[in-house]
Amino acid sequence: MRRDPDPVRRGQRATELITVYQQRATELARLRRAAIEEARDSLGLNYSDIAGRLGLTKGRIAQIRSTAPDPERAFFGVGPVSVGIPRRFGIEDGRERPYFDADDMSTRGDLESLLMELAFVSTRFEVDPDRAVLPAGDVVLVCGPKSAPVARELLASDPTLQFTNEGGRWWIVDAAVGMRFDSPYRRDPSTNQDVGYFARHLLDGRVVVHIAGITSIGSRGVATWVRDHLASLFRDAPDQSVSGAVLCDFDDDHNITGAQLVAGPHRW
Repeated sequence: MRRDPDPVRRGQRATELITVYQQRATELARLRRAAIEEARDSLGLNYSDIAGRLGLTKGRIAQIRSTAPDPERAFFGVGPVSVGIPRRFGIEDGRERPYFDADDMSTRGDLESLLMELAFVSTRFEVDPDRAVLPAGDVVLVCGPKSAPVARELLASDPTLQFTNEGGRWWIVDAAVGMRFDSPYRRDPSTNQDVGYFARHLLDGRVVVHIAGITSIGSRGVATWVRDHLASLFRDAPDQSVSGAVLCDFDDDHNITGAQLVAGPHRW
């Protein structure tokens, strides 16, 4: 970096690396907190003993336990995290114009708020209809199989749950138990319920979280369920890929009023 003659490029790269190293420092703080708790639970050490072995004061141990991130932060990786939603296209004034679905934007906002609570730095990306590759690093993708090949490829790697389309009607299929779920909202718009899918992929040292509703409000329902059950979801499968399906209820303004798991979570 010092040898780069372009000061703007040098400054941009420095900013990027500061973010990367800050996120790694946050993950190290999380790991240290987890190690302290494991030493107490598994080795039978008290906090005074642990403090002495780590070369810290007992007061510093108490501070670490109260300020370091919760263990479930690692569900989304180390960070920074890129959050992507589909760019859709519609006809306006006789011309095809891009737009973003309002529920997709709300889902991204909900996820960004959750990531901020977990001490992540997040960035945004858009998923065009021909997109086949994810950004580098940790990613949250909010995108169904109809919207882009990158979503279809992720779904194809899930050995437990799949999306299928029969006569224009989408289903989430759990072949292991012989169940499948469609969207009540798609069948009857007066029924404020939808179904969505989630998966956490562990891929080559990074995490990709995939969320896909049968309609876009289903994605928001999934994001709500994941937020509310993140601790147990991570605790039960910290080092495995996992997926499930969620049924959500929503009001006329498309605010989620309830969400329940209907398939999974399957570990693989």
